[in-house]
Amino acid sequence: MGHKLKIAGWVSAGVLAGAMTTVSLQTVARGAMAPLPLEEIQQLSAVFGLVKTDYVEPVDDKKLITDAITGMVASLDPHSQYFDKKSFSEFREGTSGRFVGVGIEITQEDGLIKIVSPIEGSPAFRAGLKTNDLITKIDDTAVKGLSLSDAVKKMRGEPNTKVMLTILRKEESRSFPVTITREEIKTQSVKGKIIEPGYGWIRLSQFQERTVDDFVRKVEELYKADPHLKGLVLDLRNDPGGLLDAAVAVSAAFLPEDVTVVSTNGQLAESKATYKAAPEFYARRGSGDPLKRLPAALKKVPLVVLVNEGSASASEIVAGALQDHKRATILGSQTFGKGSVQTVRPLGPDTGIKLTTARYYTPSGKSIQAKGIVPDVMIDETEEGSPFAILRMREADLEKHLVSGQGEEQKDAVREKAREEARKRLEEESKKPVAERKMPEFGTDKDFQLAQALNQLKGRPVLVSKTQTERKEEPKEIQ
Repeated sequence: MGHKLKIAGWVSAGVLAGAMTTVSLQTVARGAMAPLPLEEIQQLSAVFGLVKTDYVEPVDDKKLITDAITGMVASLDPHSQYFDKKSFSEFREGTSGRFVGVGIEITQEDGLIKIVSPIEGSPAFRAGLKTNDLITKIDDTAVKGLSLSDAVKKMRGEPNTKVMLTILRKEESRSFPVTITREEIKTQSVKGKIIEPGYGWIRLSQFQERTVDDFVRKVEELYKADPHLKGLVLDLRNDPGGLLDAAVAVSAAFLPEDVTVVSTNGQLAESKATYKAAPEFYARRGSGDPLKRLPAALKKVPLVVLVNEGSASASEIVAGALQDHKRATILGSQTFGKGSVQTVRPLGPDTGIKLTTARYYTPSGKSIQAKGIVPDVMIDETEEGSPFAILRMREADLEKHLVSGQGEEQKDAVREKAREEARKRLEEESKKPVAERKMPEFGTDKDFQLAQALNQLKGRPVLVSKTQTERKEEPKEIQ
């Protein structure tokens, strides 16, 4: 490639007992430093000196400097972050699909940690933790006020050590402690099966180092089971993203060779890049083209992509590329809107910063940042609708989110009213028996959106949402 970007096998922020996932790159070192603002540096030095001499008790020098760096980076946007030794190690291990912990996908809700899903076969799964359980305490530490990454740090640890989680299960109106023994968690980011003769389903839950190889194996299995597939559903719902090269590879599996998959643009020359559907843009060093074993029929098979508000970053790259090239029909809900690129820059052998360095754009030049991918066909979660989807957090809801950089931003005047109505409905819903409230598992015969995707592939009528509308990016206050 003519640019100087090198794909890094690292993931950051959405939520695999970790934090929200982002597309990340590592660049070559820069040759020159920007000029320093001397007056402001002197003020910083003066504050440091005053804290050292006047504060009520002694403060460690390293802690003061580390906290200053942390605050400086965190104030930029929700995805820039300073890594100390421990968090840097955890960040690196996130892309391998292996880590030591309890085995839950998590997010944040009302200051608490909400379980999105326990990983099948994990200690948390065996302990009976459920989707929508809230974690209120980790050992003796209250979760309220902790950042998502701090909560993750407390749940991670050494193999065979124990951690006690206090669980609030709203549906049963009870709170209880669960002691879990940590172990190495091996996440499986690709699932798939033949749904019915002639139609396959592949679900990607995250874009990790092993995702492309696992994807290829799953496609081979499907075509071995049914060599004459008439349609395929690529399920990216609740996929928080991950590695850029994996997103480019999955897109390239369905697209003509050499077409543009995604482009990036930022302040640095090396942030201005275009990634295409060709091995040089996704093959790992020292290995060949991981897609060469795929059946040729995959390039032509009718394709539907399922997305929702939890589809972010790398999954938005795939959906955007397939939509722009008219290779697939996108069904579901407007996606999360995580359209920024993070670069990891080491500051030493075991510390670094993750810095937002670029926005990414679909092949037609659209920015996804704080907007997301708008499906070709809006589909509700159930036949009755998606009454609570408006309550879900998206990029545009995050404090200090980066704006799209394209056009004037618009505010939806009725959004807050709709959110209030949804909250009231949620309260009423919580009074129903548990069995009536559980959302069907993805990929089952009760999966309404998957059923609509099959209807789309078969040319049958699709039950289009009567309530969903495109959410415009909301204005960002200038401080």
